[in-house]
Amino acid sequence: MNSPASWMTHIGTWLARPTAFVVLGIYVAAWGVFSHESLFDWHAVATIATWAMTLFIQRAEHRDTQAIHAKLDEILRSRGEMNSDLSHVDEKEPEDIEKLRHQADQ
Repeated sequence: MNSPASWMTHIGTWLARPTAFVVLGIYVAAWGVFSHESLFDWHAVATIATWAMTLFIQRAEHRDTQAIHAKLDEILRSRGEMNSDLSHVDEKEPEDIEKLRHQADQ
């Protein structure tokens, strides 16, 4: 069974996908149907805006991270200096990556 940290990473990655925006849209539609009188009060608008902006930020961060990884992978491949131990480090959990970085510094 996967660790809780693994599930958090998968959820974070999933939130960077367009499907998350569809889920938010369905949630807003359901909120409108079941609580239509409070859909356009300031609290509701602020909540929806906060969730939407969180998804936009998550998507932008994920795109930037993927682009950086692709560029670094290409540089390492072209120079022929790729360390096979680190070739799949992006599949590890953030805590494991930090441990690897600390070990490399010592």
